[in-house]
Amino acid sequence: MPVPREIDADLYRGLVNSKELISARIRIKQTDLLISGTTNLSRKAFPTVMHYRRQIEEYIVSHPFFARSLVPVPPDDTAAKIVKTMISVSTQCGVGPMASVAGAISEFVGMDLMPFSHELIVENGGDIFLFSSKRREMLLLAESSMFKGLRIALDATPEPIGICTSSGTLGHSLSFGCADAVMVVASSASLADAAATAVGNLVKGPRDVESAIEKAREIGVNGVVILVNDKMGAWGQVEILD
Repeated sequence: MPVPREIDADLYRGLVNSKELISARIRIKQTDLLISGTTNLSRKAFPTVMHYRRQIEEYIVSHPFFARSLVPVPPDDTAAKIVKTMISVSTQCGVGPMASVAGAISEFVGMDLMPFSHELIVENGGDIFLFSSKRREMLLLAESSMFKGLRIALDATPEPIGICTSSGTLGHSLSFGCADAVMVVASSASLADAAATAVGNLVKGPRDVESAIEKAREIGVNGVVILVNDKMGAWGQVEILD
């Protein structure tokens, strides 16, 4: 398995075109968010990010296995909603709950900020909550020289969606696969994050692209793009521009 190359969070910035929006960066411990909306949302976003981080951190203190498990954990009716969501989507995808943490924070912060902006992009380490009335383009980061600079079109979203990427060669997130990039579009960012990890874990080489796409379909995502070496596979509601 290749050792993933660490990248600075700044390289994730601007993955989705949002030049007409006002952006604010919120950094709290490991969470590094870029929030783009029709107004400056930083004052509203900061306490929201703190709130959801605290709920996850407090749950981990009382349930340490939640942070360590690489497989789904049992449901917990007493847990905070964000924790319940992480448990649910990770169970749906067959991975540990922390595989969805970045997407879950993007999603819950985004949902809380939606009343204040009719255009909203919340990006957390490359995992994106998107609510937009217009078609947008995003850049898919990948180590493969053949696919560097690949652009994806995202249609207007009357309901928010999640776009998350897993890589076995780039970044700090845990992956047991070797894909240069697995990008998943789903009905929520938490599901997209967990699904990207699950699908990425299956890709050991180009021969695994078809079976990995089938896994994405079984999970129930909206679309997927897989890049590994010189091979690309795509399915569902994604439009590749380059």
